Amino acid sequence: MTAPSRVAVTGATGALGGAVAAALADLSPRLVVRSAARVPASLAGLEVAEASYDDGAACAAAFAGVDVLLLVSGSESADRRAHHRSAVAAAAEAGVRHVVYTSFSGAAPDATFTLGRDHADTEAALRDSGCGFTLLRDDFYTEVLPLFADGEGAVRGPAGPAPGGRVALVGRRDCAAVAAQVLRDVAGGASTHDAATYTLTGPEAPTLGEALERAAVVVGRGLHYVEETLDEAYASRAAAYPDAEDWQLDAWVSTYTAIADGSVATVTDDVARVLGRDPLTLEQALGG
Repeated sequence: MTAPSRVAVTGATGALGGAVAAALADLSPRLVVRSAARVPASLAGLEVAEASYDDGAACAAAFAGVDVLLLVSGSESADRRAHHRSAVAAAAEAGVRHVVYTSFSGAAPDATFTLGRDHADTEAALRDSGCGFTLLRDDFYTEVLPLFADGEGAVRGPAGPAPGGRVALVGRRDCAAVAAQVLRDVAGGASTHDAATYTLTGPEAPTLGEALERAAVVVGRGLHYVEETLDEAYASRAAAYPDAEDWQLDAWVSTYTAIADGSVATVTDDVARVLGRDPLTLEQALGG
């Protein structure tokens, strides 16, 4: 009789990884986290291993005996590519059979959204690792949209002339549900997701201005889009965060330029293909 596949979930103290771990509680996944003290009480009773992506030896030990791994992208940093490559190498060393990686929509070496270039590098590392893999390319999370607003409810950036470019916002709960389903399928022996790339979006791509107007109704505060030039965007962020490094400024500003040039506007049916239901609307995602 074949032993059941062992699943591990990284980033389980975060919103996405925690939701995936909870959805897979019946499979008793191993939680791989930087700090065991931060594991929520709702996940108590599950095995916990501590490791950081930049510590290859710790990751290899944490991944030992694991067949299927969810690799949640690490915190944004100047060294994130090296950290991700360290984690991928550790998964290969530990003999992980299949890695499910949370990437970004349109990940490419020349992606407009500069952090999408980091994800492309990790995807390349996975392809070269010898592990099986599935790539989950999430669009921008709907739930984050209101957090971009300043005290006046304005979301300022070079996303194009008002009402701005289009963005296929996706609910984070949908991304977690897709990740959990893929992990469950792979752990059960399905080959459906082998070397698959899923671009996860909502059911539509409203303009940024339209999205903010609709979000305002749900969250109960005025939200609106204000266009900035590139120079204005860099200057406003540098003034607000004087210690920010160039890569951070580039990432923040390119969030908007990716919306302006249509990089994140393509709507797919990948959520429905995996889950067998329609993705959450903007209102559903924000309304909980």
